[in-house]
Amino acid sequence: MFARLFLTHLLAALVAVVALLGFAEWLAPRFYQSHIERMVAAIGPQGHELHADLERGLRSTLTAAWLASLPLAGLLAAGTAWVVSRRVSRSVRLLAHGSRSIAQGHYHDRLPVRGRDELASLAQDFNRMAEALEKVEQSRVELIGSVAHELRTPLAGLQGYAEALADGVLPPEQAAHRIAHEVRAMRRLVEDLSLVSRVEAGAVEIRPQALDPAEALEQALERFELVFAEQGVALRLEPSGPLPAVWADLERLQQVLSNLLANALRHTPSGGEVALKAEPARGGVRFSVRDTGPGIPLEHRARVFERFYRVDSARSRQDGGSGVGLTVARGLVEAMGGTMGLESEVGRGSTFWFTLPLARG
Repeated sequence: MFARLFLTHLLAALVAVVALLGFAEWLAPRFYQSHIERMVAAIGPQGHELHADLERGLRSTLTAAWLASLPLAGLLAAGTAWVVSRRVSRSVRLLAHGSRSIAQGHYHDRLPVRGRDELASLAQDFNRMAEALEKVEQSRVELIGSVAHELRTPLAGLQGYAEALADGVLPPEQAAHRIAHEVRAMRRLVEDLSLVSRVEAGAVEIRPQALDPAEALEQALERFELVFAEQGVALRLEPSGPLPAVWADLERLQQVLSNLLANALRHTPSGGEVALKAEPARGGVRFSVRDTGPGIPLEHRARVFERFYRVDSARSRQDGGSGVGLTVARGLVEAMGGTMGLESEVGRGSTFWFTLPLARG
């Protein structure tokens, strides 16, 4: 590639030099003719006899100067073509090497970035692509590990109950009940994984309509009042003024609120409080679920929306959920055209909020 680039640049430079010489020979008389006329007039009567000789001398001198400078121009053109071709070919070789490394799974490789031209921009774009692929690969590995970890507990339970049933330690009815419980746990995990994959792929069906935010919060409050009361946690709806209608899917909105309320209930101790609120925001309505739990440390806040991520890794699936509720909630909110975020202070609780756009028209 270097040879082709070098010859191409050199040929372009030589064509430019030859064209410059040709145009200069053609246009030069138009520029020095007036000067010769002034010289002839200054010489006097004998100047007309010297006119042709002066023109030939000036033209031959100019041509000789052009020819003398031609080798130097050719060397300079060759040197420039060599430098430019070497840099371009080197960047292409690095890009090809990086592409082969990416194809072999070496996502941590990066290209050196030199300068501020298009080649440097290409190297930066390649590095950004490699970084994104590295994150995808890391996420894939973490997902496989998380799924294996989540399946390990119910599978171990199934194996233990099957062995107890075979040894006659457990009566068939009791073993069947416990096996059914573990199977339901595995089924919930599979359903959670299926929902997460559809949410992240944007394949969740959304049927938006104009909804009253206050009415949606009241429905969520009615669904969870008894559950919160059983756990000794107060659930209340904070008052707000008149609210405009939002453009959202009622079923998906209730699913988001349910995930946030279930998450708040798990992390709020008995005697605590969870508050629901909706208020106007720029271009939409802001919903929030505030709890009085222990709060989320700063180092965990950026990852709470990741699949299977738990702030307290010691929590089991039974008492800590599947770890995908917040992932699903954020995906559904974004599918309805909103955004989701978190505000938390250690020791004082957390507030999960999301916005939804206003109803059309």
